[in-house]
Amino acid sequence: MSIEIRNISKQFGDFRALRDVSLDVDSGELVALLGPSGCGKTTLLRIIAGLETADTGSILFSGEDTTDVHVRERQVGFVFQHYALFRHMTVFENVAFGLRVKPRKERPSDAQIKAKVTDLLKLVQLDWLADRYPSQLSGGQRQRIALARALAVEPKVLLLDEPFGALDAKVRKELRRWLRRLHDELHVTSIFVTHDQEEALEVADRVVVINKGQIEQVGSPQEVWDQPASPFVYGFLGDVNLFHGRADNGAVQLQGMRLESPEHSGARDAKARAYVRPHDIDVTPYASGASGIVATLSRAIVVGPIARLELEPTDSNPDNPGSGTIIEAQLPAQQFRDLGLKEGDTVVANPRKARVFVEEDWVSP
Repeated sequence: MSIEIRNISKQFGDFRALRDVSLDVDSGELVALLGPSGCGKTTLLRIIAGLETADTGSILFSGEDTTDVHVRERQVGFVFQHYALFRHMTVFENVAFGLRVKPRKERPSDAQIKAKVTDLLKLVQLDWLADRYPSQLSGGQRQRIALARALAVEPKVLLLDEPFGALDAKVRKELRRWLRRLHDELHVTSIFVTHDQEEALEVADRVVVINKGQIEQVGSPQEVWDQPASPFVYGFLGDVNLFHGRADNGAVQLQGMRLESPEHSGARDAKARAYVRPHDIDVTPYASGASGIVATLSRAIVVGPIARLELEPTDSNPDNPGSGTIIEAQLPAQQFRDLGLKEGDTVVANPRKARVFVEEDWVSP
């Protein structure tokens, strides 16, 4: 089932949760709504579900307007962060619940319910826990049961709100892989809300980055990572260093360096921001006359194959806000050892790759 979101706006008192949001979700697609707390992603999910009513706009399922269709009739399955399992019911009965409460004409027989629930428990690899109660399960197991219960009624759309947010990092990572494999088997049109960038990039077919009630960018995980559409997207997706400077005639001057920026060839002495990922910064021992940002290696954290470095620029320029802030760099651990650097050494940092935004790019309309 495809989903069309058309010009959705929603206000709570003086707070504008969503501002004219439009989005298409293809049938069988797994889409992540990604953004910080309060950006409007859960409100949008609840409007798609029918749990909230939009002030303006419409929701279409496979071309049919469902804006005024009751939540019970939308054929939507939900999975929430805190499982919402019935504590007094066994795992089996939790999964069977949605089938047992169907209207008599639509309700499967007991034999059909048993077969369906058994199949679903096998699908989520927990058929051996059918007689247990939720209190006897781990967090990851409870979340998989919640997903099986949502799938039992054969929803046309599956909506997940921070489904792994309450779990520890190791379990979250396992469940992310598992959810992706499960989706590849079932192809249920699915939308999940998360504030975890890694989760969105690892699991989703497409990522929708939301900020202050508006969509900043829609694209594949690779697209939003490699080609962020705005300063917000760049800053939100992973660690990043921000440098301030001036763009002029296809180049940016910042902190003693010149970066080519041909995409801004029309800029004339305009304020600019350059965003650089830590792994896109070269670090070398200081040598007289070297070009780049001269800095002190204040901290080196070598864990596994990566060395994470914190650099303090030695020239903090009051005319260049941000020039005195810490620069984060990442090198292969072996390369760091080969350089023979230690904390307190003077080094030179040079960005290999930067994404530059000139002032008109980041001013809100």
